[in-house]
Amino acid sequence: MENRITKLFNIKYPIIQGGMVWCSGWRLASAVSNNGGLGLLGAGSMHPEVLVEHIRKMKEATDKPWGINVPLLYPEIDRLMNIIIQEGVKIVFTSAGSPKKWTPLLKSHGITVVHVISSTLFAKKCEEAGVDAVVAEGFEAGGHNGREETTTLTLIPNVVESCSLPVIAAGGISSGKSVAAAMTLGAEGVQIGTRFAVAAESSAHPTFKQRVFDTEEGGTMLALKKLAPTRLIKNDFFNQVKALEDAGAEAAQLTELLGKGRAKKGIFEGDMTEGELEIGQIASMLHKEETVAEIMEDIIADFNKTTSKLGDLKL
Repeated sequence: MENRITKLFNIKYPIIQGGMVWCSGWRLASAVSNNGGLGLLGAGSMHPEVLVEHIRKMKEATDKPWGINVPLLYPEIDRLMNIIIQEGVKIVFTSAGSPKKWTPLLKSHGITVVHVISSTLFAKKCEEAGVDAVVAEGFEAGGHNGREETTTLTLIPNVVESCSLPVIAAGGISSGKSVAAAMTLGAEGVQIGTRFAVAAESSAHPTFKQRVFDTEEGGTMLALKKLAPTRLIKNDFFNQVKALEDAGAEAAQLTELLGKGRAKKGIFEGDMTEGELEIGQIASMLHKEETVAEIMEDIIADFNKTTSKLGDLKL
């Protein structure tokens, strides 16, 4: 397949791996890139020196295109951006903030910039800021989420119609069927998080992966809405958050409960009780660990089978 997304990144398949905290290290990202997609390092959970280490290992592990996801609210954002420029990174996905400040600087160094959005309003602002593409993420997605709670099925066609940028669909996408659905709605690529988060090459803790496989339909919910809406697996920590929210707690109380390192505790260290277990709604569709190669092969075969069937459909 060739379209604006595959040309923009020079990749074989318009499949991007989400740059997820505590999951998206160099092993996962390089495996996705080596299998024809676009792998992303998740800088949001890396200290600057750790990011440098992962960047250099990426350069050794793959000669294919790859990039970095950078949450713009990162406390050492200046250092991260300097590292990205100095290390010659070619692709940056930004999220959790306005793209206006950093996009001109990144592009002045020849870096392709993509920003993650959750509404048509932000899609238009991205176009004004000069980004090269947008990731339109519906609220089915895991982790930090849009306040609008717009589903992917609704968000994608609205964003496609509202701006001229290439659109990458995200949120609830894990199979070839869902890739085909996103492209039917006008997306030219997809970003997949949850399925790659539990891949063999993911740096997530084995206990966390198994908890994802055990998650049933309805097992995730949005929480922490007064801070930053976040989709979590229901566990003891989630129940504490929900009790506070149901009691009308203010942001300060939620911040105190959240503390520091909750996501690391759950995803990376395997604490299923007190950890923040960020994952998407499609967790209930996943039941076993697969390698990235197996995931990519399955998605591509399912996509081709699905689109072949669609060709025979008529109203």
